[in-house]
Amino acid sequence: MSQQDTIAVAMSGGVDSSAVAALLHAQGHPLVGLTLQLWNQRRLAANYADLGLPETVPQGRCCSIDDVYDARHVAEHLGIPYYLVNAQDRFEAEVVRPFVSEYLAGRTPIPCTLCNNHLKFDQLLLTARQIGAERIATGHYARNRYDEARGRWILSRPADRSKDQTYFLFGLTQDQLSRTLFPLGEMQKPAVRTMAADHGLELAQKPDSQEICFIPGGSYQSFLTAYLAEQGEPLPDSSGELVSTSGEVIGRHSGIHAFTVGQRKGLGISSPDPLYVLKIHPDSHQVEVGTDNQLLSTKLTANRLNWVSIPEPTEPIRVTIKIRHRHEPAPATLRVTAPDTIEAIFDEPQRAITPGQSAVFYQEDEVAGGGWIL
Repeated sequence: MSQQDTIAVAMSGGVDSSAVAALLHAQGHPLVGLTLQLWNQRRLAANYADLGLPETVPQGRCCSIDDVYDARHVAEHLGIPYYLVNAQDRFEAEVVRPFVSEYLAGRTPIPCTLCNNHLKFDQLLLTARQIGAERIATGHYARNRYDEARGRWILSRPADRSKDQTYFLFGLTQDQLSRTLFPLGEMQKPAVRTMAADHGLELAQKPDSQEICFIPGGSYQSFLTAYLAEQGEPLPDSSGELVSTSGEVIGRHSGIHAFTVGQRKGLGISSPDPLYVLKIHPDSHQVEVGTDNQLLSTKLTANRLNWVSIPEPTEPIRVTIKIRHRHEPAPATLRVTAPDTIEAIFDEPQRAITPGQSAVFYQEDEVAGGGWIL
């Protein structure tokens, strides 16, 4: 196999990446399959039990042992070489530890974006070269192409908008985009399942992964407690006051890590009108609450920027911005205010702009860039 021709397929064990492998194999490309082993699903089981914390059986999560089995089985079915790459130490250092630190600091991180931006693509491309491949292919729903006029690789939203994953990919570099294929970018999900079945893949109807791979049952608080216990670190005391927008103390809470902007349940106070978390003040440990209308804001600031389809702008530009994965991009004016920092003013107020989440900037279908909300 020529290193220039060989493609390493990132095989998660799901329908999408398996369909990509089958498609490229049918097209005659020399392939190798790669799976990243990121987390031991049973690692914290004893800690959950010792602390009396609820833990559900891992289901619907990417990168599980079952997924590794499925990926290997697909590779065997296609007759392509397959490698399982142990990236657990790096995953813990670059995804899990930052996730824990962010939550303890009163922010709400996105581990899947951290994983894509800081680990997955970098590790896959590194490993691909080591085993004789210059390019990787993934099952992400996104599109990329090289624009001669701009001299840049362009990342764009896919044909199937309901599966758009560009929000999680804003951190990809020009080099990474130049060496990555997104074969499903022009396809609809039902057609992908049909294609998988046509190629004889038994997992054609396998459900999509829903949960974060290292958090059983989706309980962040339980995970934080169990993980810190394993590390021999106490859960920091960040208990404090629940306050109104006027500063009136209306209750107390047991720690800022238990809250996120927009949260309604678990406040522990009664009110004639529903109350939501508006802001978290890590220095004072105060959690500010208010009405749904008070969650609306027209402004955000973001840093740790990555410009994708355009260079860093020197003048204000018009964009649409996603502030959550399922958020419909909202029109805004964006301007650079300091090195590696932007301010965005929305045309219409947006609900629950949350520190720690990503803000991804679009121009039409193209990902102009993105950053992390302050």
